[in-house]
Amino acid sequence: MLPPTYTEGFHDPDAVKRMTYNSLGNTGLLVSRLSLGGGPLGGLYWESEEQEKIDMIHLALKSGINYIDTAPWYGNGRSETVLGKALKDVPRSAYYIGTKIGRYEPAVERMFDFSAKRVAQSVDHSLKLLGLDYVDVIQVHDLEYAESTELILNETLPALQKVVEQGKARFIGITGYPVSLLKEVVERSSVKIDLVLSYSRNTLIDDTLKDYIPFFKSRGLGVICASAVAMGLLCDGAIVKWHPAPQNIRDACREAVKYCKSEGVDLARLAVQHTVKLEGVDTHLMGNDNCDILRRNLDSFLTPPTPREEQLARDVRKRFFEPLPQKHWEGGYVEAYWKELRAAQAGKTTTTTTTTSRQ
Repeated sequence: MLPPTYTEGFHDPDAVKRMTYNSLGNTGLLVSRLSLGGGPLGGLYWESEEQEKIDMIHLALKSGINYIDTAPWYGNGRSETVLGKALKDVPRSAYYIGTKIGRYEPAVERMFDFSAKRVAQSVDHSLKLLGLDYVDVIQVHDLEYAESTELILNETLPALQKVVEQGKARFIGITGYPVSLLKEVVERSSVKIDLVLSYSRNTLIDDTLKDYIPFFKSRGLGVICASAVAMGLLCDGAIVKWHPAPQNIRDACREAVKYCKSEGVDLARLAVQHTVKLEGVDTHLMGNDNCDILRRNLDSFLTPPTPREEQLARDVRKRFFEPLPQKHWEGGYVEAYWKELRAAQAGKTTTTTTTTSRQ
């Protein structure tokens, strides 16, 4: 069956038929198993030509990917701007798109604002950059950075409910690294939350997300899993300076890359194949900024692992990641942000932070 987003004359029908689709919780949206992450479109990891990004977006959509995730934070509006240019040539019925509020600029004093006033301003600005009348999903970005959970519950989420009532968005989501906090907010919120986005918590390193899937599904929530490669840790290449992982996790990943190279296998491919195994995830966000990377990711998603690849993935986990005393970086990066913010406020200077996670 072809998904509701299939548009005759735009899509490649054979490619769409190869893609699988899942219901995004109780939203009624039928989303592709692989979805398009907007971080690289804003230059979070590396730089590339704008036309390369636009070509990649068109190829992704024509290949059956029908969900796009972006945010103001991704390049201080650059990701949304590139998408706006790309999507003006695409039928609106051919895709679903989500953006976020709450996280904005690199300057530490202006990075976060979860107030109701900023929510309204942010949504209008995002719609302008995207060239759209509405987004399908509006999400709280990295809610663990808020001054308190009460702010999210009592001000931010009610403001998003108003956005939905105004017809500027259809569904509400929350995102963050601590999966336990996502669960707490869902439990306590008086505003209906439709989906959660978790990143780097269903990887070869850390599979925390799987313990929370039954709860999220029991609430009818859509579950989006991002960053199978743990924001570049599980890739062959330099780790970005801002990555919040401690040195022992970084070192383990570099050794895993070397091991896979010696075996003639791409660690990133093993990582992608591992993450898609988790039952209960509706779509997996993968960032790309050119057609070659997109094609490799599509191949990793659509081609089942060989017995040798499955064995190598087990070997990598056992050899490099199971011995780690702690397989995540929860907590420390938020503390570092607040420390930088207090220092900047005390000195009344603008500081570009280098220690916070850039999901």
